[in-house]
Amino acid sequence: MRLVTFQQNGRSPEPGVLLQQSVAGLAGLGFSSMLDLIERWDQARPLIEQRVFAPDAATVPLASVRLLAPIPRPRKFICVGLNYRDHAIESGLEIPKIPTIFNKFATSVIGPGAAVILPRNSERPDYEAEMAFVIGKGGRHITAAHWRDHVFGYTIVNDVSARDIQMATSQWLMGKTFDTFAPLGPAIVTANEVSDPHALDISLRITAAGGATETLQSSNTRELIFKIPELIEFLSSVFTLEPGDIVSTGTPSGVGFARKPPRYLRPGDDMVVSIQSLGELRNPVIAEN
Repeated sequence: MRLVTFQQNGRSPEPGVLLQQSVAGLAGLGFSSMLDLIERWDQARPLIEQRVFAPDAATVPLASVRLLAPIPRPRKFICVGLNYRDHAIESGLEIPKIPTIFNKFATSVIGPGAAVILPRNSERPDYEAEMAFVIGKGGRHITAAHWRDHVFGYTIVNDVSARDIQMATSQWLMGKTFDTFAPLGPAIVTANEVSDPHALDISLRITAAGGATETLQSSNTRELIFKIPELIEFLSSVFTLEPGDIVSTGTPSGVGFARKPPRYLRPGDDMVVSIQSLGELRNPVIAEN
């Protein structure tokens, strides 16, 4: 299933199932949010399969709704840095021996189509195409062998980064968590729909204000240094993973600051992250007023 959070006619956001060119809302089945849905998935799944996929199921046209981030306010938004070998090399840094972890605050999250706002106090805003996984069943001290028991699904992230702020100190947080710097979505694809998350093509292209389109990142998730089983084991050795937590797994080479000459984000850019089996996440870029 492709699960979304959507808003129609100014009503409160609700979770839904994306069905090609329509959406089936789930609030009427008693699920008030995506977090609620994930927490009660064992109860929700058979009910959705029975009601939503029935011939007479009530749906609304996709064109009539606004898609938000699938989880608009995640409890935890966890990011993995330098997790593609080629990206670590282009960054001039050593290949990490343990995962490099940072986070983004929930206020940085936006949905598909929402604008990334370039802050006035940064001159080096950058893009990063990433695959993320969403925790279903939480826990502490989860072994790598049991990782599939804890992954609810997969989605797309653009880890927008202000490089000058990020690199000003040894802590990356401030450069990573500006408002609008975490485009997320458009959907969570449930884990049963993705047989191998470590074999997905991933790319990012930008159409500039003048109309020229360029593919700037192109790789495959098989190139991840630390894969999902290792990440779940490592993270849960320190803190409790909870339903709905988002873990963004890192970006491949081709980021703007490492290009020659550098290619930073500019007002008028239109970014599209594409990941095989997960879809496309598109976000325009505007300047801060």
